[in-house]
Amino acid sequence: MNAPVTNPNEQLKELENMSVFSHPEFDNHEQLTFFSDEKTGLKAIIAVHNTNLGPALGGCRMWHYASDEEALRDVLRLSRGMTYKSALANLKLGGGKSVIIGDPRQHKSEALLEMMGRCLERTGGQYIAAEDSGTSVPDLQVMSRFTDNVAGITERTGIDGLPCNGDPSPATAYGCFVGLKAAVKHQLGRDDLTGLKVAIQGVGNVGYRLAKHLRQAGAELYVTDIHEEQVRLAVTELDATAVAQEEILGLDVDVLAPCALGAVLNDFSIPQIKAKVIAGAANNQLALAKHDQMLQQRGILYAPDYVINAGGIIDIYYERVGHEHTKVRAHIDTIADTLQEIFRRADDSGRPTGEIANELAEERFMNK
Repeated sequence: MNAPVTNPNEQLKELENMSVFSHPEFDNHEQLTFFSDEKTGLKAIIAVHNTNLGPALGGCRMWHYASDEEALRDVLRLSRGMTYKSALANLKLGGGKSVIIGDPRQHKSEALLEMMGRCLERTGGQYIAAEDSGTSVPDLQVMSRFTDNVAGITERTGIDGLPCNGDPSPATAYGCFVGLKAAVKHQLGRDDLTGLKVAIQGVGNVGYRLAKHLRQAGAELYVTDIHEEQVRLAVTELDATAVAQEEILGLDVDVLAPCALGAVLNDFSIPQIKAKVIAGAANNQLALAKHDQMLQQRGILYAPDYVINAGGIIDIYYERVGHEHTKVRAHIDTIADTLQEIFRRADDSGRPTGEIANELAEERFMNK
């Protein structure tokens, strides 16, 4: 069902006037809601893509978008990706996402987060928010003062057996590590990561943890990030090599791991890529669907992002149904099995991996 677009405060007129239903990223989304509050400065969009398998769960991202159109495009793409991610992770969840327009380092405030909590409550439980780029567990805890529609905020035992405050980043990073190993084995025929050269674009909460797993496995790391302190940490603690942002995608490495924002695989970047495997945590890495085929034609194995980065949502799902870290870790380990099936089907059919992943996901949620 296509629910009408609503704008409770009638503040984001420029978005309301867009042709949302003919937007290239609109994919029969069930609900799209715009929120604005002049007093706190909140401007947010919540998108619910599909709830056939269960309530829509997805991160709440805060980002300094270049335009409102960019924010709309992001929330539409990300919410769709969450539907596919949950389906391929065998979870009883649908897909949704929310974005707050603003620089999290300058515009975030307790009052703004409280207002976002009130906005989440208005969705009637159709959408459940979790941590994402620009938000944290403490931020979600502030939102939870006004809604139960948040997840990933409960203290529990993490997948490593250590206390965890609810942050899904460790689980996401571990799932990416599992998936990266599966891709390396399939493409390069090796189980041992010693000496494997990996370029990581973005060493934030997830990227840094992925780098740590890789370093412990013996990989050589090349890193970049928009925040210099994150790069320095990886260099100091993990013996990584710092690389300029404009150089990271074209390095002569075995694996490229995009772990920042999406759309990095595009007409400009793909011809520069020398890595034979792309396996990273960023959402929506393909700028356009055609870039899936472009990677295949260049002999690059792409681990579909919403498959390899599903560890976090698996972790959050178990928080809601009964968390036991050994079960969570075992479930995350199945990411390797899913990727292996995708790679086999792609080899057998001659079709790109992203197309195969979409097909598998749709088999699970479309006819429910």
